[in-house]
Amino acid sequence: MPPKPPSFAEQLADCTQSAVHLEMRDAYGIADEAEEFAAWKTGDSAGRHDWHGRRRGWLDLVSAAVERGVVMRRARIVSEPVSDYIRFEHEGTPLNIEAGEDVRWLPRRRASDLALPGNDFWLFDERVVRFNHFTGDGASGGPEVVDDPAVVKLCAVAFAAVWERAVPHAEYRV
Repeated sequence: MPPKPPSFAEQLADCTQSAVHLEMRDAYGIADEAEEFAAWKTGDSAGRHDWHGRRRGWLDLVSAAVERGVVMRRARIVSEPVSDYIRFEHEGTPLNIEAGEDVRWLPRRRASDLALPGNDFWLFDERVVRFNHFTGDGASGGPEVVDDPAVVKLCAVAFAAVWERAVPHAEYRV
């Protein structure tokens, strides 16, 4: 059995320069956000704007990393028209930006000619990749940490290509 990978927080704490995240799904089924997503679908969007609520741990992690000098960027490849889940993410993105992330959106039709890994990932300091695996219904399937230089390069090149084409959050309309 392979050793348990470090936690995301541990990997981000070891990061010194950059942490980039590529998301490619139109919906996620993450248990920790299910209640907030259900509330949002009924018109209660308070959780999307609450720094001290469910997202506080994440926002604090980002803020601390950015304060240490880590550049954090997130790119999302999305189908259009966007899913309810992507609307939910879009509405909550200003908190990510306030915490220090830079976020861009790429319509899937503009990504057809890009070579992309098969899974969402985080790339830390262009030296190690943390793939996020998901089940068919969008639940977390657990991470996989890879430091193979060929895989790192694939992810770095893919992220750069997406980032170059993607629309800054302030300009992207859902």
